[in-house]
Amino acid sequence: MNYIEQTIKYVKEELKGAEAGHDWFHIERVYNNALNLLKSEKANEQVVILGALLHDIADSKFHNGDETVGPKKANDFMTSIGIEEDVKEHVIKIIENISFKGGNFERKFASKELEVVQDADRLDAIGAIGIARAFQYGGFKNRTIHDPEEKPKFNMTKEEYKKHTGSTVNHFYEKLLLLKDLMNTETGKQIAQNRHEYMEVFLKQFYNEWEGKA
Repeated sequence: MNYIEQTIKYVKEELKGAEAGHDWFHIERVYNNALNLLKSEKANEQVVILGALLHDIADSKFHNGDETVGPKKANDFMTSIGIEEDVKEHVIKIIENISFKGGNFERKFASKELEVVQDADRLDAIGAIGIARAFQYGGFKNRTIHDPEEKPKFNMTKEEYKKHTGSTVNHFYEKLLLLKDLMNTETGKQIAQNRHEYMEVFLKQFYNEWEGKA
């Protein structure tokens, strides 16, 4: 069994019963996005594949905000299957720096591999899948679908963003509609444009239905 098969087996087992927006199928989509981006980006394939498969092995939002759980679990697993030290360190840095976190934090690490995995993950947060995931997570957290009196909050700190409990529709403005302009790769930007436009059409229809106009 090669490292990809071993990692897939591990992730599937670890994420059994996970919230549907952050389960194995999310990982699989991000993995496939990453493989697609690798066709046009020069990056270390092993680092990208491991980063994509392990990036959400223990999302901090499901571990009381603890951002150390994911990197530790990923490191322990990679050690157990004999991944080289430099590859492990790179993958850990990707896991530590991939998240949006409100968009207002200084990224302390940069690499082409991080750019590819981050784009692959962000593509799964927008478009039709992104819409489905947003409302799935909102329901999971028992959040309001939409409150016309509640305005989106911008420029939140990382801690404010992590504690924020706004409506799901506001989440589009606080994160999802911002991702198009935060993409790193040319291919990622092209795909994001289409998915962004789909979300804009959805929101227009949503407001029309909310107000009884359609």
